[in-house]
Amino acid sequence: MMVRLAEERDFPGFLGLAAQVEHWFGPMVEDAGFHDAVRDHIRRNAALVAVPPGPDTDLLGGLLFGVGSDAPVHHIHWLVVSQQARAGGVGRELMRDAMRRWVRGPADVEVVTFGADHPGARASGARAFYERLGFTPAEAAAPGPEGGSRQLFRRAVPAGGPA
Repeated sequence: MMVRLAEERDFPGFLGLAAQVEHWFGPMVEDAGFHDAVRDHIRRNAALVAVPPGPDTDLLGGLLFGVGSDAPVHHIHWLVVSQQARAGGVGRELMRDAMRRWVRGPADVEVVTFGADHPGARASGARAFYERLGFTPAEAAAPGPEGGSRQLFRRAVPAGGPA
């Protein structure tokens, strides 16, 4: 597996990943706002993809990253690992590359994920994933488009070097 900056040719792969998680996050594949967000992150070199070795073009995972207007607070806008690649270290590698590439301490990195009572919290393993990476649960966030609860997770990055 290799992690690299996303390119415009990866856009269909992002839609393929989105199709696998719409039951948790609401409609994205046909959503023009989602399309615009992905393309904007790609243009700004703020999107990563994990790809298998060789000629296979299916994405193993994708990440959209942002520096907030209140920098040094960074945001994981979207992170999805394909169903067949889950629990194989793809998400961890995407996060490692993002932190190395874009985060210098002191800073905070934030992500909104499922609330503890959301069915996707257990099924996806997202909360446990972020906790293993050093994120801690913070305040509640607005419900997701499907109506499920959400919670902000935050990781403090100390001064000195990349995360």
